[in-house]
Amino acid sequence: MPRSLYARMLAIAIASTTLAIVIAGVVVAGVLGRFVTEGMDRRLDATLLVLASAVDRDGRVDRARLGERVAALEGGPEWRWRIVGPDGAVGSADFPALRDASGPPLPPPGAPVPPPPPGGPRGAHVLEGAGDVHARAMTLPTRRGTVTLVAAAPREVVQRPIRGALTPLLVALAAVALLLSAAMLLQLRVGLRPLRRVRDQVAAMRAGQRDRIDEDQPTELLPLTVELNALAADNAAALATARASAANLAHALKTPVATLALDLRDQPRLAALVARIDRTIRHHLARARAAAIDRRSATPLRPAIEGIAGAIPMLRSGRLLEVTVPEALTVAVDAQDLDELLGNLLDNAARHARSRVAVAARRDGRSVMLTIEDDGPGIPADQRAAVARPGMRLDEGGDGHGFGLWIVAELAALYGGAIRLDEAVGGGLSVQVTLPAA
Repeated sequence: MPRSLYARMLAIAIASTTLAIVIAGVVVAGVLGRFVTEGMDRRLDATLLVLASAVDRDGRVDRARLGERVAALEGGPEWRWRIVGPDGAVGSADFPALRDASGPPLPPPGAPVPPPPPGGPRGAHVLEGAGDVHARAMTLPTRRGTVTLVAAAPREVVQRPIRGALTPLLVALAAVALLLSAAMLLQLRVGLRPLRRVRDQVAAMRAGQRDRIDEDQPTELLPLTVELNALAADNAAALATARASAANLAHALKTPVATLALDLRDQPRLAALVARIDRTIRHHLARARAAAIDRRSATPLRPAIEGIAGAIPMLRSGRLLEVTVPEALTVAVDAQDLDELLGNLLDNAARHARSRVAVAARRDGRSVMLTIEDDGPGIPADQRAAVARPGMRLDEGGDGHGFGLWIVAELAALYGGAIRLDEAVGGGLSVQVTLPAA
């Protein structure tokens, strides 16, 4: 069997339809042959009755009376008739040899005549000829013995109308087969359409374009869609748990380790051990978090920026926030990770800005370029690479622990992006972050 359900159902339907049409053709041909044979038998029986009318009670054949009916007796050049009585045989020349095909055997002269079969003249039964002849015979009792009457016709008389009827019948059956095939193709396309719709929705779930499959499905597909939605929900819950565990562990470890590294800067041996511990922790946390990242996420960028900006007090205390981000721009970043990334960037920009913070974003192929600028003092070019390291702070007098840009760099790298620091137009710091577009 083919691997395709469509091909399997089509093959089964074609095979069953072909078998049904062949059976129908055989049955119709058999019924048609029976009716034609019965019609010929009635003609032969009528011939027998005409022959019987020319035989008197003594078994003599009235040849004058029979001669008047000879033309009516012969239905064609190959039709034959014969009367066999006490005075000999009268009838067509070259009469074929016949054998009894059905009914009782012919009675001998002077024997009682058997009762007639239903639907035929008295004593009529079928005879078959070696030359493909179909005949009917009847016996008459007379005072001088039994008279046998036989009327024969070529079997071609039966076969010719059957062949004539089978030709249009086969054409009609072929047309029916074509119509049924077209109906089967249409039925399969319509019947399998819900499966294709489920397939497309599963692909959309895999691409992050939807969260579940529509459960408005046919009865046979409804259990499958319910199970698929349950599986997707379980996977989302497991992913959220793994992400939360990785994030909690990262937050719990990064500050104590970085603080310990700062306290041990004057002890190179211990500082090296702490740095090694820090690299090991960061490596394994990055692997765990990368495995837990939902690559199918799709988060609108502008609502996330506006929501984070409203939660930062320094942006509400007189600093102007300029957001030039298209409404339809969406990034393939989890909402929680995007909030953490934007929170660190906007918090840093708001703390160092004098009067304004500008946020802009644009689509660049398969990526989104996010730029956050402030009009603060900025960062000298030779120190920009250092501030992306954990625990590194250039402003020792302010609050914070020096992890903001490091967290942003790690989050961007987890999603295949990057961060770049530059000087803003008119002074200040410009942070450019590349994120994957949804």
